This record gives sequence, C-alpha cells and structure tokens, in this order.
Amino acid sequence: MTAHVDLNGACTLATSSAAHVTLLDPAARFSLRAGDGEQAALSKALGVTLPAKIGQCARDDSVEILCLGPDEWMILAPKDQSIKIKAACEGIYADAPHSLTEISDREVAIQITGDKATDLITIGCPRDPDMLPVGEARRTIFDGVSAILWRDGKDEYRLDLWRSFAPHVISLLKTGCSELAEE
Repeated sequence: MTAHVDLNGACTLATSSAAHVTLLDPAARFSLRAGDGEQAALSKALGVTLPAKIGQCARDDSVEILCLGPDEWMILAPKDQSIKIKAACEGIYADAPHSLTEISDREVAIQITGDKATDLITIGCPRDPDMLPVGEARRTIFDGVSAILWRDGKDEYRLDLWRSFAPHVISLLKTGCSELAEE
C-alpha cells in the first residue's frame, strides 16, 4: 500500500548504505514551446542560451533549461524567480511569439544519490542510466509513470514526475533502497 507523503517541502524519504532518496524543495517550472526564429530572443530574455540538442541542459546561477524536443524546453528555477521568468518572456512575446506555461504545481523532484543510486534507478526505469551523460536529462518512464531522469553526477540523479504519481514512485524507491542495502 502506498503511504501518504507530504510533497510540500524538502525531506529525506529513504536512506540506507546503498542510496539516499530525498524530496527536493518546490521549484518554479515552465514548459516553453517556440520555433527556430524565436529561440535567440528567448535565450537573451532568459539569460541562458536554449540548448539545441534533445537532452542537453543549460544553466546559469539559478536557471536550468532542458531541451525536451526540437521546439520544447523545461525551465527550472527557484520559486522566487517565477515572476521574473514570466515577465522576461512576456516582454518579448510581440516580437518572438511562444508558449510559456507554468507547471510548478504539477511536478515534484526526487533526488537519488549514493553508491547504488544507478541500481536503484533501474528498478523502475527501462533506460540504462549509465548511458545518460552527466549533466543531461531524458524523458522516460518509471514503473509506468512518465518522468524526466536527470543525471547530475556519477552517482546522483533526479526524477521529475507528476505530483499525483509521486507516492507510488516514492514507495518503490523506499523499498528498493532497503533491498539494495541488504545485498
């Protein structure tokens, strides 16, 4: 049975000698869609060059942008940057039409770290995490749940998933964390 999980702030979800699973603080999240002709203006407005290759990430001090498709990006930033991002994109809309949709409340992020973090990811993800370069991310599924898998370090991952599916995925990660510690 899936237990209730408070998804409103950072907390440790599971920890063992194998891995650590942590719910990350809420972030400002946006889905951005734009054509080729608008990308330079959006990059300038956001202060980060939109990555061109699917799976690539671009970052500055506080904003992280992931290319999800040829005309699709996810923007992540601290919550207090939300208004600034909206204003920057709104300010160029007349000259660079695009679609910016805030999805901050739709998703949560779970961090998985530790010596067996890669093994823990494989309990529900058909993608080979070792094939994901550090600093990149990909859409995937985790036990049938649509997710974005980020690789932040050799043994450090993030899973972004819809809030409604988080308790199910968290339950699987907790079980896997315990089981991997027993090996």
